[in-house]
Parts: sequence; structure tokens; C-alpha cells
Amino acid sequence: MSIEENIKIKDDGLLIKIRISPNASKNQIMLDNEIIKLKVTAQPIENKANKAVIEYLSKLCKVPKSSITIVKGDTSKDKTIFIKVFDKEKIEIIKNTILSE
Repeated sequence: MSIEENIKIKDDGLLIKIRISPNASKNQIMLDNEIIKLKVTAQPIENKANKAVIEYLSKLCKVPKSSITIVKGDTSKDKTIFIKVFDKEKIEIIKNTILSE
């Protein structure tokens, strides 16, 4: 399995499989073997880590927070995130941004 297999391009955006590490010293995205890891400073209580994930990806990918949804793994460290984008060029930019971190 390659890192690219964690990002699936759809007609209306991207599905991204990530692993969350809450309580980190800083927010950052990392590529580790075949896993996309996202470290967030928020704690995994009261949905704080999920909100931090959406906020971080919103800034990183330059899309509104309302375009980002956690479709799987609300209470898990392994999550599937959907970023709703209709522009094919923007989809490629987001994919490359995540894979270049």
C-alpha cells in the first residue's frame, strides 16, 4: 500500500484517510510509511481534536471549514475526511499539498 492510496479523488472532492495524534506540541501533518499522520494540539475530549483537525486542514488546503467533513472515525484515531471541492485543479493542489508535507 502506498501513501497515495490514502487519498481518493471523487467528482466532488477528496476522501483522505488519516491517523490523528492529539495532545501534540504543535499542529502538523506528516507522512509516515503508508500513513498520513496529523498531529493536533487539542485534547481528544468534547470533540476538540476533531474541530482542530477540520480547522488545520481548512487552513492548509485553503478551503472553508464547512467544506470538510469527518465521514468515518468520529471517536477513533483513524479517520476518513471528505474535502468537498468541485474544481479539478484545486483537488490536485490539495492532494499535492498534503503529500508534500
